[in-house]
Amino acid sequence: MILPGATSGAGVVPRTPELMSIAEKVEAGERISRTDAIALFETDDLLAVGSMADLVNRRLNGDRVFYVANQHINPTNVCILNKVCVFCSYGVRPLADDAYTMSLDEVFEEAEAARHAPTREFHIVGGLHPKLPLSYYTDMIRGLKERHPRVHVKALTAVEIAHLARIERCSTLDVLRELQEAGLDAMPGGGAEVFSPAVRSTIADRKLAAEEWLRVHREAHGLGIPTNCTLLYGHVESAADRVDHMTRLRELQDETGGFSTFIPLAWHPDNTALGRQMGLEGQRTGGVDDLKALAVGRIFLDNVPHIKTHWIMVTTKVSQVALSFGVDDLEGTVVLEKITHTAGADTPIGLDLGEIVGLIRDAGKVPVERDSLYNPVGELSLA
Repeated sequence: MILPGATSGAGVVPRTPELMSIAEKVEAGERISRTDAIALFETDDLLAVGSMADLVNRRLNGDRVFYVANQHINPTNVCILNKVCVFCSYGVRPLADDAYTMSLDEVFEEAEAARHAPTREFHIVGGLHPKLPLSYYTDMIRGLKERHPRVHVKALTAVEIAHLARIERCSTLDVLRELQEAGLDAMPGGGAEVFSPAVRSTIADRKLAAEEWLRVHREAHGLGIPTNCTLLYGHVESAADRVDHMTRLRELQDETGGFSTFIPLAWHPDNTALGRQMGLEGQRTGGVDDLKALAVGRIFLDNVPHIKTHWIMVTTKVSQVALSFGVDDLEGTVVLEKITHTAGADTPIGLDLGEIVGLIRDAGKVPVERDSLYNPVGELSLA
């Protein structure tokens, strides 16, 4: 069997009977199993995996590739988990020399870039500050909405939601309701890392447990708040850990339908305790692993509409190739990325719209500008 391509019917012939049987399921539109997904991660037949993912994506999205004019805002790097999340280089102690916490006026001043750019989304995440109350974030969202009424606010991970619930001595559902009332449009998918208890205890001991992360997203979906979901890969996890993680995402999506996008996140080891312990500073995930994470995600998560490549983590070149490996979302402009760059990322801190559209067109795809909710808004004028 040859998987069909876009127009010519040409494709890639899997080299083993095991991959052939998986390809037959994909071509028939059947859901693949946990064992199938592990096999896709473990094979060296990358082109066959990519061909399967491309088929799934084309059925969903054709040649369209989405992008968003977004601006990342990170209000604080102070984090109570800075000593236990050993994979992270962003969070610091409250009294550290490089600690910062933005006032609301500073947040609004940074967001002023949106007045002179065609911004569609503010993406807001940060550390778990021990003293910032829920009102800091609700006032922030209201202030942003008042100043930029046409810009969506995608803010706060499930970990941050749970942290605010502890500070306020209320439920996570109460926190979500207050944020939604303030104008929250969507939630990012960070903080999931890898759900395996053994992996989690190694890289992020005492961080929000898998069950709690899933519960917060279930609650958000119940309120009509769409969210993303993620997987942090390239550290101590196995292929089975990756697939078990995605299985739980797929099960929740079967239940709620609230995930918009799956985003595999490549771990960057520089300036992290885990990177030093493993002797991995200066190293990165390879392009093959990056493409597999995206492609297997597209094939396995058959109920999640979109797969996003995070070009900041895997480079624009790998992200461009990924558009033929099941990916239909090239992230966005970002403007000022901080978190991954503290861990040694050498990619740009932002891209302009012309660069994004050029990457998509050069890959033979059709660029479609979107908002946070994946409503197409038409390609922006780049003049």
